[in-house]
Amino acid sequence: MKKFLLTLLFFFSFLFLFKNNALANDKFDSTVNVTYAVEETGITHATTNITITNTTANFYVSSYTLKLGFDDISNVKASDSGGPIIPVIRKTDSGQEITLTFNSIVYGKDSKLPFTLSFDTPNIATKNGDIWEVNIPGLASQNEFSDFTVNVVVPSTFGKPTYIKPEQSSDSLTFTKDQLGKSGISIAFGKSQIYDFRLLYHLENKDLLPITTDVALPPNTNYQDVYITSMTPKPTNVRVDKDGNWLATYSLAPSQKVDVEVDGAVSVSLYPKESDLSKSDKILYTEPEKYWQQSSDIKNLAAKLKTPEAIYNYVVSTLQYDFSRVNDSQERLGAQAVLQKPNSAVCLEFSDLFVALARAAGIPAREIDGYAYTQNTKERPLSLVQDILHAWPEYYDDTAKQWVMVDPTWGNTTGGVDYFHTFDFDHIAFTIKGSSSTFPIPAGGYKLPEDINKKDVDVSFGILPDSVEPTIDASLIMETTFMSAFPISGTVVLRNTSTTIFPSQKFSVLTSGLLPTNQTLIAEDIPPYGNVSIPFSFNKTPLLTNKHTAITIAIAGEQISKRITIIPFTFQQLLIGGVILAILCITIFVAATKTRRVSIPK
Repeated sequence: MKKFLLTLLFFFSFLFLFKNNALANDKFDSTVNVTYAVEETGITHATTNITITNTTANFYVSSYTLKLGFDDISNVKASDSGGPIIPVIRKTDSGQEITLTFNSIVYGKDSKLPFTLSFDTPNIATKNGDIWEVNIPGLASQNEFSDFTVNVVVPSTFGKPTYIKPEQSSDSLTFTKDQLGKSGISIAFGKSQIYDFRLLYHLENKDLLPITTDVALPPNTNYQDVYITSMTPKPTNVRVDKDGNWLATYSLAPSQKVDVEVDGAVSVSLYPKESDLSKSDKILYTEPEKYWQQSSDIKNLAAKLKTPEAIYNYVVSTLQYDFSRVNDSQERLGAQAVLQKPNSAVCLEFSDLFVALARAAGIPAREIDGYAYTQNTKERPLSLVQDILHAWPEYYDDTAKQWVMVDPTWGNTTGGVDYFHTFDFDHIAFTIKGSSSTFPIPAGGYKLPEDINKKDVDVSFGILPDSVEPTIDASLIMETTFMSAFPISGTVVLRNTSTTIFPSQKFSVLTSGLLPTNQTLIAEDIPPYGNVSIPFSFNKTPLLTNKHTAITIAIAGEQISKRITIIPFTFQQLLIGGVILAILCITIFVAATKTRRVSIPK
C-alpha cells in the first residue's frame, strides 16, 4: 500500500471555504457535514464531520492538515474511530493551521475514514447594532465533494430570519451542496438598522466675489430614512434635486473658509418602498454619461443580456476586484475602459459597467455612493478614496415600481453571496448619481489640501432621535392694504423645523371675500433645515371695492390667518398719480435735452 499524505485546506473568513487539491485526483471521495450552533453570546460552536472513502485499493490516508482563516479559535477538538486526536495547531499569517494524525489506518477500495473536528469562534455570528448577522462564505471547489451540507442553528431569541441567502423555500437553515453552489450563506435577524453619523465638509471661496455653494447631505431613499439633528453653521436652505439628493446651500465671502459639521441618524430597512418614475425620468436614466458610455461593445452586450439579473451576473463573473488599486487612488476607468481591463476593477467600475449596460438595455439605472459597514475588507472591500467608502448601482423595476439596489462588487468578492435578489442592512446612501456620473460629491469628498488626512466621515451604530415626526413652520407674507382693481398676491413660506423630511403635500389658501375662495397649492418635499416660498394670487376686485377680509392658510392640520383691507381706487388717486407721472416725464425730458446740447466754438 502507498501512504498518501492528504492535505485538506479549510479557509475561513467567517466560515468554511474549502480548497482540496489532493482529493481532486479521484483517489478519494469525501462527504462533509458542518453544523454551526450559535449561542446568544455570539460564540459559535462549529462541528465538522468528514468521511473520506477510498476509491482505489492502492492508497490510504494517514493525516490531514486544515488551514483556518480565524485569528480567534478555542476548544479545538478532534477524533476518529480510534478515539481522540491531539491536534497540532500552528499560528500563520492568515489564521491557524491544524494537523490531525489519525489513530488508525483505513485502506482498501470503498473503505471509509470518518473523523470529526470542532472548535469555538466569535467570528461567525455578530450583533451589529440591532441586527444579528451570520456570514458563511461558499465552497471554493464544490465539485471536489460528493456531498456537502451546512446546518445553522440559532437561539430562538433571534426570531425569524429577515433574509436568508441563498433564498430558501421556508425558514430552513439547512443548505445542500446544490443550494450553495459557489455562493456563501448570509442570514440576518432584525427589522431595521440604525446608524449615527457625523460628517465634515470643508469649504473655501477662492474668488474675489461672494459665492454660494452646495454640499450633499445623506438623503432619504426608498431603503433609508435620514434624520438631521444638527448642522453647524446652519445653511441658508436645503433643497431636493432631480435625483433625490439633499443639497445644503452656503454663502461664502471672498477668501472665506467654512467647516460644516452635520450630525444625524439613518434607519436602514431591507426592502425598498415603491417609487413612481415619470416617462421623462425613464428617458433621463437611460441616457449615456461620462463614465456610462454606450459604445457599440456595450450596446451589443446589453442586447444579449437584456435583464438586470443577467447584467448583474455578467458584471460579477467578468470583472475581477483589484485590491492593489484601493490605496493607489488610480483614475476611475468607466464602463468602456474596464471592459478592456476586466482584471483591474474596484467598486466604481463594477457600478459603472452595470449602469452603462442597464441603460443601454433600456433599463433606468443610477449609481449610489456612500458608506458600507464591513468587518472583512477582503470579502466586503471598501475601495473609494479618502472617506468615500463604497459605490454600488441601482436599477428601476417597472413592474414593482421600485428602485432596487444591487452590489456586484460584493457579489464578486464574497464568492457569490446574493446581492441581487436581497440586499442587506449595511449600505447607507450619501449621494445618488443619476443625472450625472460625477456629481454631486458625497460626504468625505469635501477636502482642502490641509484636510487630506482628516477623517470626515464617522458612522456608528446608534438610536433614532427623540423626535422623528415631521413638523413645519408656516408664515404668510403679504401686504395689509391693497387698492381695488389691482392684483392681490402673497407668499406662503414653509420652513422645516424637524429632523426629518417634510413630505410633499397639498395645502389650501382660503378666503370668503376674494376669488377664488379656495386655492389648492402643492408643497414639494422639504428636507431638514430647508424652506420654500410658494406664491399665490387672487382675481382683481371691482374698481370701487372697499372691504376687509381674511386670508387663511391650512396646512398639516394647522391654520394661519391674516386680515387685509381693500380700498377703492378713486379719481383723486388717479389724478394724483397722473400728476406725479407727468412731473417725472418732464424731468426726464429736460435731462435728455441737456445731454444732447453741444457747444460749437465760433
